[in-house]
Amino acid sequence: MLNLLTDIAGVRVGHATDLALGSGVTAIVFDRPATASGSVLGGAPGGRDTALLDPAMTVSAVDAFVLSGGSAFGLDAAGGVQAGLRAEGRGFAVGPARVPIVPQAIVMDLLNGGDKDWGLHSPYRDMGLEAYRNAAGGAFALGSVGGGTGATTATVKGGLGSASAVTARGFTIAAIVVVNSLGAPTVGDGPHFWAAPFERDGEFGGLGLPAPLTAEHVALRIKGAGRIATTIGAVVTDATLTKAEAHRLSLLGHDGIARAILPAHLGLDGDTVFAAATGEKGPPDMTDFLELCHLAATTMARAIGRGVHAADALAVEGAQASWRDRWGA
Repeated sequence: MLNLLTDIAGVRVGHATDLALGSGVTAIVFDRPATASGSVLGGAPGGRDTALLDPAMTVSAVDAFVLSGGSAFGLDAAGGVQAGLRAEGRGFAVGPARVPIVPQAIVMDLLNGGDKDWGLHSPYRDMGLEAYRNAAGGAFALGSVGGGTGATTATVKGGLGSASAVTARGFTIAAIVVVNSLGAPTVGDGPHFWAAPFERDGEFGGLGLPAPLTAEHVALRIKGAGRIATTIGAVVTDATLTKAEAHRLSLLGHDGIARAILPAHLGLDGDTVFAAATGEKGPPDMTDFLELCHLAATTMARAIGRGVHAADALAVEGAQASWRDRWGA
């Protein structure tokens, strides 16, 4: 176990990172189509092919997910991932044609100081293809990489995080997230994480929560000028689930966001969580499924803490300081 999304067999992750641009793309690729759904609880979402994830819609499986910077411009990234999948003959069969199914969510990172003067066409389609080609099993980087490259929060630099867990009966579940929130992942003005109660093995510092918690700790802290926001991610399990069960898993992923970021799901966030089940293991009974739902929340919260803890500040004037810059010692 690597405490990463790739602990799920048949799941690969690849990044494309452009530090000068201050943005990037992360591709989550399934070796076989995975039953999938998703949900949007933020008030300002940006996505591609998210409507088909509704349990009432016909297509039930996806080939990949994409998490990208770039705001609406970043939606080109899914086209790059589609191109890579199509070249390998992947996709939903429509007669002799195959259409790769690649839902995507984006974060708003256009005002973080990176060079966004890319000319007529955005670079995100090419970055999507690069992320697809980089997708692999095993370890992958966290922090200021891929879709988390230019992420920020109300208090410290955001980033890309991941975490995994195993149920009592051996189902694996994992989360991946880009933390670019309007709210704060850290408590008050200090180094503690709201996700601390769910932390395992000191994975983001082992500091716990401040004691006692006070009214000042829970006072509103949101981004100032620019209001560049949104937390996006996915929870994936190796269990066999229905599309409706995957939808429920995505909602519990949002619970994880709400436990790790204060406040979450605001009108200028676009908080989106995908969910997928690879079916490598059989269907869970109700007790197993309830545990998967519980772990969807706690694992997402842990992934958020890990992403912020691992992030580095962008090398641009006025860049937001990272957690490591302020408290790494």
